Amino acid sequence: MSVEVLDAATIFNFVEDEEAFNVSICDRFANLDTDHDGLLSYAEMLKELQSLRVFETHFGIDVKPDPGELTHVYDSLFMQFDHDSNGTVDLEEFKGETKQMMLAMANGMGFLPVQMVLEEDSFLKKAVDRESLMTRVTTI
Repeated sequence: MSVEVLDAATIFNFVEDEEAFNVSICDRFANLDTDHDGLLSYAEMLKELQSLRVFETHFGIDVKPDPGELTHVYDSLFMQFDHDSNGTVDLEEFKGETKQMMLAMANGMGFLPVQMVLEEDSFLKKAVDRESLMTRVTTI
């Protein structure tokens, strides 16, 4: 984990950079697709959904959520990704829903910089890294 500063533009620019965003999506999808069938089952996506830590922290302090509530949330999140309701998530569904989630975060964040603790392999960390790289390239 690392502490980073980002704003909505960091996320918008990452999502709009099709090459960077697609590479990140394809890498994450391939990592999750443990049976290499080109589809994500609920079991394969569960680890990713759990990494979102939806209810597991309150102001940075771990809390013990109700297991039934967590299951319901994970089921609902999976259904968000599974656009055709066939019980699996393909790459396009994964990409589309991840993009929508990223844009929703950006829209909720605003344009004032926010300091956040980010997981090293998170999409937000990749957005910050991309922005940092782009800033270095333009100043050289």
